[in-house]
Amino acid sequence: MRGAVNATVVEAFDINDVANDVYEHNFGHRPYQGNIQTLSAADLDRYDADAWLLSPPCQPYTRQGLQKGSSDARAFSFLKILELIPQISRPPLILFVENVVGFEISDTHTKMLEILSENHFVTQEFILSPLQFGVPYSRPRYFCLAKRKPLSFQNPQFNNELLWAPGPLLGSDGCMVISEGEQSHGCCDKLLQACQPIKEFLELKNFRDEDLDSCIANVSETSDEVEEGNRSVSCPLNQFFVPSSLVERWGSAMDIVFPVSKRCCCFTKSYYRYVKGTGSLLATNKVGLL
Repeated sequence: MRGAVNATVVEAFDINDVANDVYEHNFGHRPYQGNIQTLSAADLDRYDADAWLLSPPCQPYTRQGLQKGSSDARAFSFLKILELIPQISRPPLILFVENVVGFEISDTHTKMLEILSENHFVTQEFILSPLQFGVPYSRPRYFCLAKRKPLSFQNPQFNNELLWAPGPLLGSDGCMVISEGEQSHGCCDKLLQACQPIKEFLELKNFRDEDLDSCIANVSETSDEVEEGNRSVSCPLNQFFVPSSLVERWGSAMDIVFPVSKRCCCFTKSYYRYVKGTGSLLATNKVGLL
């Protein structure tokens, strides 16, 4: 695994066909495709997994949604899996749960902690943003780490708390911000200062401006040949083209960023500028749309 974790994935689960296509392409194994609500305790026992990584649907909890929590049908599968834990002959040793900010105040979150506590798990919870790790991507997320006793955390003083800083993860007991309301502008400024500029994450760092201009000229001259899913123009930047359908649909939500930017909402390895005459976005090391 890229994270250098000494582990083997015994099974992955996703009901979406396209998501499973992507997973199979990247990892050479097609996930179990179906409603995981149909899984039984015996099914989970057969996998004999030491760790479960869970990322349930976020729609029931997102601040932009209806926030129906456990009453949302999309929350049922997650709760069903948790409710199977006491029925399993060999429960997992470790659980990792990820979701949007808002999950931590939901009734699903309350039920999750109750089930984990009743089954001898100890938890540490975090709201973390990539900004805290030097990555210019300001999108906080909820994370829960759970270990089944007798396993324990390196810093047990943070057990059963919701923390807004990565100190325990990094082996440090530095200043913890317990609630979102207590976070100050000064704290955010410090996070931004610790971030690397976006240019440090760009690919093709040695690509020259004249090479880029040549590519853009070639694309513009043959725009009739440039079709979504069929890039016939020979250019090393072809891999970074964004289909025009996505530009038309999401262009208004994209951010303007600069190489020196240390904060953005939608970060990828590269960012883009609009190529006139093609209806496409092209990765570049200049000002562009992200």
